[in-house]
Amino acid sequence: MEISEIKQILENALDLDEVIVKGEGSHYEVIAVSTIFDGMSRVKKQQTIYGPLMDRIAANDIHALSIKTYTPEEWMRDKKLMSL
Repeated sequence: MEISEIKQILENALDLDEVIVKGEGSHYEVIAVSTIFDGMSRVKKQQTIYGPLMDRIAANDIHALSIKTYTPEEWMRDKKLMSL
């Protein structure tokens, strides 16, 4: 499974401001930024990302998935902290 495929699936399914996908083999990390995450529980955020990818997970194209979700405000703040 290509990183670009995962990115495309998420962009088509969800209203995301930004999505970054990293990984290799069947292990991936997703960073998703959107106002849709505002007020959601951590579990709900994870489910939101897992949902569109369930077919690929079931087919074992994706074996491990690390998910980080941010609202645009959180992303602006955390991105600054990451670049220090």
